[in-house]
Amino acid sequence: MADDYLVRIGKLIRDARQHRGWTQSQLAEALGTSQSAVNRIERGNQNISLEMIARIGEALESEIVSLGYAGPMHLRVVGGRRLSGAIDVKTSKNACVALLCASLLNKGRTVLRRVARIEEVYRLLEVLGSIGVRTRWINDGVDLEIVPPADLDLDSIDAEAARRTRSIIMFLGPLLHRMDRFKLPYAGGCDLGTRTIEPHMIALRRFGLDIAATEGQYHAMVDRSVRPDRPIVLTERGDTVTENALLAAARHDGVTVIRNASSNYMVQDLCFFLEALGVRVEGIGSTTLTVHGMPNIDVDVDYSPSEDPVEAMSLVAAAVVTESELTVRRVPIEFLEIELAVLVEMGLDHDRTPEYVADNGRTRLVDLTVKPSKLEAPIDKIHPMPFPGLNIDNVPFFAAIAAAAQGKTLIHDWVYDNRAIYLTDLNRLGGRLQLLDPHRVLVEGPTRWRAAEMMCPPALRPAVVVLLAMMAAEGTSVLRNVYVINRGYEDLAERLNSIGAQIEIFRDI
Repeated sequence: MADDYLVRIGKLIRDARQHRGWTQSQLAEALGTSQSAVNRIERGNQNISLEMIARIGEALESEIVSLGYAGPMHLRVVGGRRLSGAIDVKTSKNACVALLCASLLNKGRTVLRRVARIEEVYRLLEVLGSIGVRTRWINDGVDLEIVPPADLDLDSIDAEAARRTRSIIMFLGPLLHRMDRFKLPYAGGCDLGTRTIEPHMIALRRFGLDIAATEGQYHAMVDRSVRPDRPIVLTERGDTVTENALLAAARHDGVTVIRNASSNYMVQDLCFFLEALGVRVEGIGSTTLTVHGMPNIDVDVDYSPSEDPVEAMSLVAAAVVTESELTVRRVPIEFLEIELAVLVEMGLDHDRTPEYVADNGRTRLVDLTVKPSKLEAPIDKIHPMPFPGLNIDNVPFFAAIAAAAQGKTLIHDWVYDNRAIYLTDLNRLGGRLQLLDPHRVLVEGPTRWRAAEMMCPPALRPAVVVLLAMMAAEGTSVLRNVYVINRGYEDLAERLNSIGAQIEIFRDI
């Protein structure tokens, strides 16, 4: 029995080391031991103390054991089951976090309907609560009420929660109107390689914001004499960059023109919310936004964010890889049209209902029924583009879909430094993916998936792709430490179980 535990602990350590990208020698150097000792530990051939396990976990930034509180969540997946029935798409994760940041613009009461109850939202609520914002779940925990204080207490900010979400960077736009000097912790989030804040600063400097980054914090100073007297041209058509510029422009006393703006779903939801606050925004859905700011916003507002197109895509992918007939309801179709066009060219058989309007009164929805289909690899490569192109966050799902198709598919994930690398985790489940460089992966299908036990990739979408492959694989798989999935999906395992999956949530003792 003891030997069995040593082997299991050794596998956990090995997987955590590999996901950190370290060799055994690098881990040995961090621990002050030998490479051969690390090798014996990973093979389960050496007794290991709790102190050593804790040291290894700290070195690898991975919680291998936990004492005194609930440890990391894992999933046990019995695969090879067909899905059936219907499932609703939840509200957009990225819209919800943007709207939480945007609530700092308003002196009045904000109510957001059907907010996604995910870890990313919880971290932002912890941050908001620590600086004096009162938040509470209402209507049986479905909706969220936000009431700001007269003055924010940034000195008491929950730095640990802030560092676990990159969304904290969207505090910059609202806060520059509330105080002349403030500090924010460095932004965190998924491990997707180097992501500079310079595009944010190029936009926000036009409102007088200057930042010095020292000692793990952004030190912000605002020069009130600086005003955007000409159009702001974003150097990156990024979603959060556009949102930060919008948040800064919303309370600027004047008209701000933002060019090369993202027109993606979360940006449009933010624009609709700003209009509910009384801020006029022209050009929604285009790459040029004209914002008529209001220096004082004090209204009681009630807003319903729209559904999440990336979650919708993941549910479509779940049906494809498990060869199931499944109805996905409340799909924001205008943000999935390119993806569906590619899938149709690959041979996807599906039906869709006439369009209807989301609760925000603006976003177009349909219900999609995906049917088992014989897919062929696309002729052209799969690559993302800014909206209305194929969504950046939907690219990883095509790795699992391509693995189910006949032929070879080239996926070019040019935006992120590391994400394509994580897709090769599918090889441990029977996939045939060849990494050509850090941005390109060649997928060969069809795949006969097989069960495996592995650590969850540290990036949200690749992590869900691995889960979907486990659902397609005959036998029992284990996906360990799924916090990253909980960052972006609400009750995903339970909801997949409701349509025929068999996924058990468990924790180590």
